[in-house]
Amino acid sequence: MARFHPLPVAAVDRITDDSVALTFAVPAELREDYRHAAGQHLALRRTVDGTEIRRTYSICSTAPAPDGEGPRTLRVGVRLVDGGAFSTYALKEIAVGDEVEAMVPAGRFTLEPTAGLYAAVVGGSGITPVLSIASTLLAREPDARFCLIRSDRTSASTMFLEEVADLKDRYPQRFQLVTALSREEQQAGLPSGRLDQERLAGLLPALLPVDRVAGWFLCGPMGLVQGAEQALRGLGVSRTRIHEEIFHVDAGTTTASAVPAPAHSTVTARLDGRGGTWPVQDGESLLDAVLRNRPDAPYACKGGVCGTCRAFLVSGEVRMDRNFALEPEETEAGYVLACQSHPATEKVELDFDR
Repeated sequence: MARFHPLPVAAVDRITDDSVALTFAVPAELREDYRHAAGQHLALRRTVDGTEIRRTYSICSTAPAPDGEGPRTLRVGVRLVDGGAFSTYALKEIAVGDEVEAMVPAGRFTLEPTAGLYAAVVGGSGITPVLSIASTLLAREPDARFCLIRSDRTSASTMFLEEVADLKDRYPQRFQLVTALSREEQQAGLPSGRLDQERLAGLLPALLPVDRVAGWFLCGPMGLVQGAEQALRGLGVSRTRIHEEIFHVDAGTTTASAVPAPAHSTVTARLDGRGGTWPVQDGESLLDAVLRNRPDAPYACKGGVCGTCRAFLVSGEVRMDRNFALEPEETEAGYVLACQSHPATEKVELDFDR
């Protein structure tokens, strides 16, 4: 459910020239609502000139223990995007004491703390959810280890430098950090350059026993994530051990298949235990058709990236324009992204509650 609550801003920390960390205070009565798994995200919204703007930002703080109270604070990292309506607001206007509407946590790029070796390849702001995953794992599971391979342009543009350094200080035997800078030489560590598929294919086996890693977490721009996945698959890593979250996708990128659209179609949707059937207008996504009648339908990015609008396809067929959020196992099980789905049959039925 797309449940939003106003959360007061407790801190605004400038972490690079073009990024900030926002800390929200969570009132006692909402702490269970904002209980989150390591790696989940918040959708933040504001209204400008009558238009609602939603953006998704990963939670970077350690997840609360299952047997404890919900979080007292939530922290997210925001990097400035050229022309970004929300990121510009976050960096230039948000101040301590302001209230920001935040959806309850969502997302499946998560890790339940378990003993074993885990690793991540991240680029830029892709560090945000992985910081939460690594800190939660190491704090809760004494028999777990984590290897972080991160790529940034320069040291000055690297988000959460101090937080990652703190992990290294606290867990020197269990946390391994490898940094690559694409536009700056380092005194120690890897030579400068991008972490592409070819480079990762040679680097990863030299860093850790690839076949013994229980879970790989890839997060950042699409090129980095896809290159890392291809490198891992080439090294024999099973797809089930690879988890991905893409932060940046080119506007023209599509994964659509050529499925003809019917002349007239309807969508039946179940949401929070209630259902309804409505017409789908020409060219309209199933999510937009549902939103015209149920404004509480869950969504955030509308770009096929965050997965907030995931729904189970009960009946009918759909064509998805893009999918950078659902794992192959999810699509095979019948899940679709409502924001990217268009009807391919006259009747389509979705269940947002599954």
